[in-house]
Amino acid sequence: MTNRIKFTKMHGAGNDYIYVNTLKYTIEDPESFAKKWSCYRTGIGSDGLVLIGSSSVADFSMRIFNADGSEAMMCGNASRCIGKYVFEEGLTKKTVLTLETLSGIKELFLSVQDGIVTEVTVDMGNPKLEEVTLADGSKDILVYQAVSAGNYTFKGTAVSMGNPHLVIFVDAVEEIDLAKIGPLFEYHPYFPQRVNVEFAQIISKKEVRMRVWERGSGITSACGTGACATAVAAVINQKTDREVKIVMDGGPLTIKWDSATQKVFMTGDAVKVYEGELSL
Repeated sequence: MTNRIKFTKMHGAGNDYIYVNTLKYTIEDPESFAKKWSCYRTGIGSDGLVLIGSSSVADFSMRIFNADGSEAMMCGNASRCIGKYVFEEGLTKKTVLTLETLSGIKELFLSVQDGIVTEVTVDMGNPKLEEVTLADGSKDILVYQAVSAGNYTFKGTAVSMGNPHLVIFVDAVEEIDLAKIGPLFEYHPYFPQRVNVEFAQIISKKEVRMRVWERGSGITSACGTGACATAVAAVINQKTDREVKIVMDGGPLTIKWDSATQKVFMTGDAVKVYEGELSL
């Protein structure tokens, strides 16, 4: 008999994943299933697969597998969706939760109205400037420095939010051919583990328009860690205030880089799209 499992399709700002509760169901080959189920033509269609599990050090754990089967370290949008899922499924009554990820334990703050989670804030931790190995073999942080790939050269800032990001500020983000340029920079030799690439346009001191090419997933509607990295890079380069709205294709996120704690806080929606069953 074919084993069947239940799944939930959810998104945060358009960043959509397939969620499976591994407290109930065992997924022995998540890499293969992520590739199979994420395909829009022959599967469910998503940016990847998220497994919700138990943890010995937090309330719950999260594992994320991109659409190409590679495992991601962290996803802010998926974290918010997990907060909504575990509360509304009755797995917890807490409105402040801890979540174990490959980039550390994250704290979630749930806004609840009539039993429904309407918004989630995630403590994304302290950002770090990424140290890269330059062409001459030396190591240095990358802050608004020229980076070339193919026939393109942009000034980029490398920021880690537990996963690597290259933030590039441009005058007209809608004119960027993301499908062509994104993979060139994802595989740039500066980043041997590959990198998420964000192109950002400053609208004002309080708003940034951003588009993203995600490592392992390609063009996505939103990226939570990418929004955080963009906000940090904008502050470092004296382009915005420390609290800013990052507007992505899938919608906005509010990012605050707290000056006292140096932590980044991300606030946004979490939406349940539908539930279904899958065959293993």
